[in-house]
Order: sequence, then structure tokens, then C-alpha cells
Amino acid sequence: MLPSLNQNLSSLRPSGIRRFTALARATPDCSMLTIGEPDFDTPVPIRAACVEALEKGATHYPPNNGDLELRTAICAFESQHHRLSYNPDEVIVTNGANEALFIALGGILNPGDEVIIPTPAFSLYESIVRFFGAVPIFLDTTQTGFQIDPEHLSTQLSPRTKALILNSPNNPSGVALNDVCLTGIHDILVNQPIYIVCDEVYNQLIYTHAPSFARYTDLRDRILIAQSFSKPYAMTGWRVGYLMADAQITASLALVHAAAVSCVNAFSQKACIAALSYDPKTMIDTYRTRRALICDRLHAMDLSFPEPDGAFYVFPSIAKYGMDSERFCTRMIQQGHVAAVPGSCFGTDGFIRFSYCYSTQEIEIAMDKLDSFLKQLS
Repeated sequence: MLPSLNQNLSSLRPSGIRRFTALARATPDCSMLTIGEPDFDTPVPIRAACVEALEKGATHYPPNNGDLELRTAICAFESQHHRLSYNPDEVIVTNGANEALFIALGGILNPGDEVIIPTPAFSLYESIVRFFGAVPIFLDTTQTGFQIDPEHLSTQLSPRTKALILNSPNNPSGVALNDVCLTGIHDILVNQPIYIVCDEVYNQLIYTHAPSFARYTDLRDRILIAQSFSKPYAMTGWRVGYLMADAQITASLALVHAAAVSCVNAFSQKACIAALSYDPKTMIDTYRTRRALICDRLHAMDLSFPEPDGAFYVFPSIAKYGMDSERFCTRMIQQGHVAAVPGSCFGTDGFIRFSYCYSTQEIEIAMDKLDSFLKQLS
């Protein structure tokens, strides 16, 4: 008889995104718009920097928190592009933004603490919160234009509230929190002993004004920022991100990072230095073109959705078809041969997520299939 495992493992579930992608791949002639991964290869200058690093022998242990040259470059980049002031001792280079979120939440949460998660939301947040024995408190934004209503937020606060997670631009909706929303959140939290965990992995893939909550310097000692090289530089397979926070926080979280992974491999960090000086404008322009295409097609099918401000997702409502999103997406794959991710995977039923990390031809074909499928339902 085996001894028991961590009881919190029972609350974890496999990725719904992967599950529906697998179903789509097993279905002949199915068009997939499920994965939020850039379809570009990592740009040549970034790859070349990695090759050069390997040739120069960058195969040894780097510092636990990351190469000092990279952490210095990160601080310069954040200052120039986002007007954020951090020093290298306040940066931890992580194995992707996933690890940054894991050590951030794991480092601040105790069992029974509550974490407010605005929905729709990336499912990883709930998984991490539950794994550490804390309690997710979901805050629906679908009735307020996918913005967080400060009054609604205030009703969710309790003496056990430890953190609020902000993801802007949002996965799965692509919506960025606006100035009015962020100001309202600030005014509520300014006198509350609550951490704000900002997942900003899409804040370089924006098509309009998208302010960051991290601009509120009076809350700097309670803000933790997770960032990634994956999305803006087409580096998903490299698995490098970073966490920024006040020095007194990173000093403690660095211990968690060191215990979990020791450090990120040395040669990838040299490539990330090159990435920070690479302009991803061409890729962003391509996403903008694809966004216009898929949004125009969805509008023509009379599907409603919030206009994406950033990232590479669109999140149309399917409520009028009278079925839950899992059933809808399953039928859409099996009968329509086009795949999306159910909104239930993001804590918001009645919607589905399309990714436009695909060529315009693939998007056109998928939208033709979707149009035919919806006409069958009607």
C-alpha cells in the first residue's frame, strides 16, 4: 500500500487547452485555432546569440537569480518601455512566467488565504492557488465589459484576502484593463494589506493603449510582476521569464527559486539579452492583420465578443446556441472540423477562445468551417 500524496493534488486538473487540442489532432481535417503559441520561429539574431554563447563555453552554472548582464538589461528595458524602476537585485530570471507565478504565489500564500482571480482567467492561477492550500475567489467580469468593477471587487475582499491577480492584456479575451478600472482598483487596495500579482506576459503584444497596474509606485512594495520572453519574441520553447518585485520580497522568493530549479540555463540567458534589443514589430503587425481578419469574420457571423486590445486571442459568446462551451466545442470539432477552447477552461462558460497564432489562410479556412457549422445549428 502506497503512502498518500499531497492532498492538494486532488484539486488539480489537466489543461483543458491541451485536451481540446488533442481531440482536434485526432480528428481528420480539423482546423485548430487552440494554441496560444506564436507560429514564428525565434528570430535569427536571438538564436545566433545562443549559438555564440555555447561556442564561448556558456555551459556552467550561472547565478541562481540569473546572469547579472541579463538582469541589468531587463531593468533597462522595463525602464525604457514601461517606465518601471527596478534594480538587478529585484529581478529573478525564471523558467518561464509559469515559474515566476509559482514562486510568487507560493512565496506569499499560507493555507486558507484567499486570492481574487478575475474571470475569465488562465487556469494556471487556480491550480497554483489550490496547490498551496489557498482559496481562489472568482470575480466575474463578463457583465462589465471584461473590466474589473471596483465596487464588485470591494465586495469580494475579506480578512483572509491575500492577493489579487491581474492579467492584462487578458488570456483568453485579449482585453486590457483601462485607466478607469486600474485607478479604481488602486483606490480600493491602497490601504489594504493585499499583494497584487501582475501577469504581464502579453504587454508587448498590444494594439492600443494598455496601461500597467505596476505604474502605481505607492504600492510598489506589494506588486509582483511576472514576465516572459515566450510570447513577444516567439521563444516558447526556451522557457525563460522573470519576476520583478521589491527587494525585500525577491530576497525571500529567491530561496524558493533556488530550491526549485537552482537557475535557468546559461546559454538561453545570453539569447534573452539579444531578445531585449530585438524589435518584434513585424510579428505584432502580422497579429494585427490576423486580428482584423478573424474579428471581421466573426462579426459577419453575428457573434459578439470584446474587441481584443492585445495578445492573440478573441473570445466570442456562444450563449445563444443554448449549450455549454464544452459541448459546443466538442460538437464543433466532431461536426464542424474546427477547434477552439471552451470558456469553461477559463472559468467562464458561454464563451469560446480562438487563437490567431495561425496563418491568414488557416484562419480563413477555419472561419469558413465555423460559418457552415453555425448555419447547421441554426
